[in-house]
Amino acid sequence: MSAAMGISKSVEAGAQGDAGLAESGDATGLGRVLEPGVIDVSHGPILYLEDVTVQFDGFRALNKLTLSIDHGELRCVIGPNGAGKTTMMDVITGKTGPRNASVNGRVFLGQTIDLMRMTEPQIAQAGIGRKFQKPTVFEQHAVWENLELAMKADKRWWATLRARLDGSGRGRIEQTLALTGLEDEAYRPAGLLSHGQKQRLEIGMLLMQQPQLLLLDEPVAGMTDEETMQLAALLNGLRGTCSMMVVEHDMEFVAALAGEAGKVTVLAEGSVLAEGTLDAVKRDERVIESYLGR
Repeated sequence: MSAAMGISKSVEAGAQGDAGLAESGDATGLGRVLEPGVIDVSHGPILYLEDVTVQFDGFRALNKLTLSIDHGELRCVIGPNGAGKTTMMDVITGKTGPRNASVNGRVFLGQTIDLMRMTEPQIAQAGIGRKFQKPTVFEQHAVWENLELAMKADKRWWATLRARLDGSGRGRIEQTLALTGLEDEAYRPAGLLSHGQKQRLEIGMLLMQQPQLLLLDEPVAGMTDEETMQLAALLNGLRGTCSMMVVEHDMEFVAALAGEAGKVTVLAEGSVLAEGTLDAVKRDERVIESYLGR
């Protein structure tokens, strides 16, 4: 199972978070959770970053970054290499925080959950799933088994030994197979899937964790044009089920997600350079100069 050591850190982290909180009986690290499993989005945003600055050995990766993602929104984030896109996701998911870098600012999930006070497992448990660029799945296991292994459940060893897949669990797996277009591959080893199919499987595995915010880092890298549009259709189909932030360089893919009215954020040198519809940011002279070129 070494091939899946990085399954977006979310499957493993979610299990660790469940176990840690269950053993300690203490959820204070999650900030002020008004109701278990519920994110307070009464004011609109599900994610809010304010004046976030990150420095590594004097290099400023993020520079007073401020942005927010509305509940249910699919936000595309673009920008040149080194703009701070991956560092931003690292901060949101707890991979980079006050413990391992010089980090300042505020990062909140909903109105009350202070992500800067939380560990990676706690953040995954709170409802944030992350997909990295390279797909990491359990290649020796069938597609169905990958989804079953990723299912949100009590992953402590004694509970796992007694676990049996019930009708509800089977229904969730079947629904995810249909959503990702992998029904015909359900009993095929994941290692035999195409690159695009592995990407969709990994997203399906994250969906089995029932995230409320899904972060995707360059999900179409290495895909064919057909696979790229299949993934765009999948993500568009997820609208209304969870909020999403997609970091990407492929502008056709961004156009397929943003449409005419969707908001696109452009990062440069660690802060927001421009924000608006894709057409508006493509015509912004600062964006042309910094990223798109003429």
